[in-house]
Amino acid sequence: MKARYKEIVDEYAAAIRLGELTAGTRLPTHRVLAATRRISLATATRVYAELEKMGLVSGEAGRGTFVREISLPAGLGMDQQVVATDVVDLNFNYPSLPHQAELLRDALRNLTTSGDLESLLRYQPHAGRQNDREAIASWLTGFGLKPAAENILIVNGAQHGLTVAAMGMLRPGDVVAVDALTYSGFKALATLYQLELAPVPVTSTGPDLNALRQLCKRRRIKAIYTMPTLHNPLGWVLDHAQRREITGIAREHDLVIIEDAAYAYLAERSPPPFALLAPERTLYVTGFAKNIAAGLRVGAVVCPPAFRPAIERAIRATVWNTPSLMTTLVAGWLQDGTIRRLESLKRKDARQRQALARERLGSLDYVSHENSYFIWLPLAEEIRAEQVVRQLLNQHISVSTAEPFSTAPNVPHAIRLALGSVSLDKLKMALDKVGEVIQYQRYI
Repeated sequence: MKARYKEIVDEYAAAIRLGELTAGTRLPTHRVLAATRRISLATATRVYAELEKMGLVSGEAGRGTFVREISLPAGLGMDQQVVATDVVDLNFNYPSLPHQAELLRDALRNLTTSGDLESLLRYQPHAGRQNDREAIASWLTGFGLKPAAENILIVNGAQHGLTVAAMGMLRPGDVVAVDALTYSGFKALATLYQLELAPVPVTSTGPDLNALRQLCKRRRIKAIYTMPTLHNPLGWVLDHAQRREITGIAREHDLVIIEDAAYAYLAERSPPPFALLAPERTLYVTGFAKNIAAGLRVGAVVCPPAFRPAIERAIRATVWNTPSLMTTLVAGWLQDGTIRRLESLKRKDARQRQALARERLGSLDYVSHENSYFIWLPLAEEIRAEQVVRQLLNQHISVSTAEPFSTAPNVPHAIRLALGSVSLDKLKMALDKVGEVIQYQRYI
């Protein structure tokens, strides 16, 4: 005979899946459920725990238990690389300038008439060719680094850089301190490699460093994953004092620092990176997806000499080496100044898009950096993020909730808007609709 709590779980699950209980519906409190169903309070708690495990409800401290939006794709679209052609994509960022295709055409043409093409057909060193690494080393001086080319390993984009950092330096079960809101790609990587993410509460200017200190005293933390220069999704740039304090914590507890610099090029005059403050323990991960184009898939990891063998083994195990054709193109653009020019133009483009957002979302409170390609938009107490996402998707606009970015048990109700993937005209229209939907949700 089925246990009583199982019957109630099945009843609720059926009602949610049939749409009888819609997304955002607040369920009875544990005490009310216990009283109306004539079960113990412990059994009522077990019912909601089972429903939460099934992904059908979410419990929020001090607010109650709510039905989740189950008709949305897993990850609320964050795991999907392609959206319908009639959907305005404010979910992923792949900023591109109008003339970039011609740059690629010219570079490929030049490549066919100069250099040793035959060498590009052969296996390359796992860490990348020396001249390509030297070009990257020279470019990185613009970010306050002074890396030796020998300590630069070329990878297939920043995500692959994070992957080899995790593979090389961490083991399944290791605990990594991360911001309570952090890059969704690192969350996915942690799940794949069975790493435990320990969330650090966030403030308006960065992680709560007192909470980080206490966490390191309570748990055996192995590493810190951080985006100190233009954080995704919150846009902060940690100041020098914050970086010094995190460096001190890492040294006190012997932690590896994984520094994600994917968006660092957008922030001007930022403080020194951790790779300069704590070079003996920092893996600095960067890429060329955002400042050039997502399709090139070239990145780099700057690491201490002691870490290099482990990272190089991870590269060999995953891709053997980065395609030399791509690295040759990128190195050429580094050497002739093309990438610096693209970075300057994209900072200007991002500022223009942020200005447009301020104009169209003026009545809404949101978090961003003046040069960033994204906005974090917390929602009012009474608004459910899943309902906002669904309503916008019905109007052919794709955005993300906080869920893909959240590492804490209680996911905040917020949406993230990526500004860099559509034309300014489409962005203006989409931002207007975002504002309209949120205002509508306030009054229903």
